[in-house]
Amino acid sequence: MATNIGGSTDRSVSVGRVFSRAFSTIGSNPLTVFGIAFLFGALPSVAMAYLGQSLRTSVATAPNFTAWSIALPIAQVVIGIALAMIVQGALVRATVAHSQGREAGFGESALAGLQVIVPLFIVGLLLGLAVMFGLILLIVPGIMLYIMWSVAGPVLVEERSGIFAAFGRSRYLTSGARWPVFGINLLLVVIMWAFAALLGAALFAIYGLQGVAGAFAQGLPIWYLIVSSVISTVSTAISTTIQTSIYVELRDWKDGPATDALSDIFA
Repeated sequence: MATNIGGSTDRSVSVGRVFSRAFSTIGSNPLTVFGIAFLFGALPSVAMAYLGQSLRTSVATAPNFTAWSIALPIAQVVIGIALAMIVQGALVRATVAHSQGREAGFGESALAGLQVIVPLFIVGLLLGLAVMFGLILLIVPGIMLYIMWSVAGPVLVEERSGIFAAFGRSRYLTSGARWPVFGINLLLVVIMWAFAALLGAALFAIYGLQGVAGAFAQGLPIWYLIVSSVISTVSTAISTTIQTSIYVELRDWKDGPATDALSDIFA
């Protein structure tokens, strides 16, 4: 049974446990994790990029081109955030279920994401605006806000709190562990950069510096879309399960593991 003194258990936050839990979730339930990341994340993102490029080309000569050039990016951002929230909600359920010793199937996980898409969208939007404003104030405040509220999404999905309660709960959970959370997110950024660099290197290797600009102007080749969707699927699965694993680690650290709670009930 975990010792809880002043809201903290007797164990520390472990970066290794976070990554182990995330990759264990993926390894034990790959069809659900990668299926959700592909169906709700990679596939729509690639489709929107291709469609957006086609629409920009077709409306370039339209009389209301200025309005279209503003509306299209806004629509892509809104749809992108909504889809990202479905992925996050679904993979939060899959990751938390794995930490509890069971596997959440595709249907259960996807439903969990769809049920909270509106509040998750608002959380993501508010977090993005707050971080953007903080970054304008010499960058550091934005990073601090992101770390403090980084698990608001998982809190909202699993604890079914209100939107603002999720921010407060995230602030509580990250308190006293923000350096480890910062370190994990920094490693996550490096991982995402590595995936992006891999795709960029493939483009430069095939087309060269001048050819890349021409390839984007003329339309993305089919192989790029396929490779991009694969890389996006893997990177989305890894980043979302790691982010949720941070939440599970912080919750266990502050509140005690779920198994300890059951032991207290039946003791």
